[in-house]
Amino acid sequence: MRRQAIVPVGAAAQKCCRIELALVWVRQQAVRHSVDCVACGEHGAIEEGEFGARDNTRRALEDPRFHCDPPGNAFYASLRDRFEPSKSLWITETADAACGGNPWAAPFLDTFRYLIQHASLAERGVKVIMHNTLASSDYGLLDEKSFTPRPNYWAALLWRRLMGETVLDPHASPAPNVYVYAQCLQKNPGGVALLIINADQQRAHEITLPFDAERYRLTATQLLDTAVRLNAKTLQLNSDGDLPQLAGQSTRGGRLSFAPTSITFLTFPNSNNSSCH
Repeated sequence: MRRQAIVPVGAAAQKCCRIELALVWVRQQAVRHSVDCVACGEHGAIEEGEFGARDNTRRALEDPRFHCDPPGNAFYASLRDRFEPSKSLWITETADAACGGNPWAAPFLDTFRYLIQHASLAERGVKVIMHNTLASSDYGLLDEKSFTPRPNYWAALLWRRLMGETVLDPHASPAPNVYVYAQCLQKNPGGVALLIINADQQRAHEITLPFDAERYRLTATQLLDTAVRLNAKTLQLNSDGDLPQLAGQSTRGGRLSFAPTSITFLTFPNSNNSSCH
């Protein structure tokens, strides 16, 4: 049996669509094996128009909303826990902003939020993320006119190839504006992948690597650039329109520095982590 309920909507919808409450159907009581998953949508709660022209990207990276889970996430998780506690959460629509998009969604600036979102959702047990859209509006992964991959496309591709399904504790205490995540390495039993995001615009961050690693570092000349570099080489399709080889850079174990406004994947294929077999 179902009943109607009035529930609050997210901050983004409140602002751009002038909606504060929504009418939804919810199950009156849980039914065993009734669904395969619980699905919901998620959009960022910060956009270009909230900041002045001067130093606006710096202020955005430092704004807590740029990195935290939207308030609606806890609400949807509570519904799942109440009605279908054994089911996984799926994000079936997500992008930088709802209700028409945001110019900040296309450049490298949004890739920091995008990957923090991926890693945070993985830590919360979300199993599937569906991006909206592939090639439309500011938040499309491809430019809608040329179909050129945008920075978030390359980030999603690296995530898919390197980050496995099992989430690990990175055992790190990073500085402010630095984010460290760990998961089993994709298709490599015993291997581990780290994601280190340095969103600080002035200070480098250092960690000690326990083993030799392969490094995949994403950078751009400016945060508002739509071109991104992997290990100092600009990522672009080849003359046939095919993807380039996404090769890592061999890196010796020991102390390693991460430059300001950089995103780095590190893979440790021979770490023999017991949780990754």
